[in-house]
Amino acid sequence: MTEPMPAYGLWFLVIVNSAIFILFAYSFFKPKTKRDWRTFGAFSAFLVALFTEMYGFPLTIYFLSGWLQSSVSGVDWFSHDAGHLLEMLFGWKANPHFGPFHLLSFVFIGGGFVLIASGWRILYDAQQNNVLASTGPYSYVRHPQYIGFVVIMFGFLLQWPTILTLTMFPVLVWMYAHLARREEREARDQFGEVYTEYARRVPAFVPRIFDRGGKVA
Repeated sequence: MTEPMPAYGLWFLVIVNSAIFILFAYSFFKPKTKRDWRTFGAFSAFLVALFTEMYGFPLTIYFLSGWLQSSVSGVDWFSHDAGHLLEMLFGWKANPHFGPFHLLSFVFIGGGFVLIASGWRILYDAQQNNVLASTGPYSYVRHPQYIGFVVIMFGFLLQWPTILTLTMFPVLVWMYAHLARREEREARDQFGEVYTEYARRVPAFVPRIFDRGGKVA
């Protein structure tokens, strides 16, 4: 008779999953400047915190175990599947990997990586030619790569919410917004009226659904 695989304490999986997603993000983002590395480092810290609770030590489950056990019955809260808290709390009885929040998380995570990759290609070409990046995703928002990181983190929160990552999320959003404002000041100094006109037409973070005339943008 074989012993069942433990739900947590799988530190090898913490390391492997963290490394895979960090390297995957690196291949999309390709940080070069100190600001790029700060952006990438903060995102990497979020991933390490996430996978530490996903496979290493379920701090959130331990912290909320009393409330969870009294609020939702019939769930083994120290099983690995129970870490999909949203599926558990909303009463999803089947495999949580096929639950609505878990499936939706893949949309956000995949979309975020696509946005980062497409934004990097446009930005790299613009920097090589010393022009303003204003095509592709940059024609809809001024900071598609930062938005991509936020979207990915939100996707992971849908999949596996924890106290630590929920706490880190607004801090990282603020940090990315702060870095974006610094980039805008530098771009305005470099491109002058060209950037001012671009910023007038293109929103910073949330794309316009309708143009000024009320038509779909």
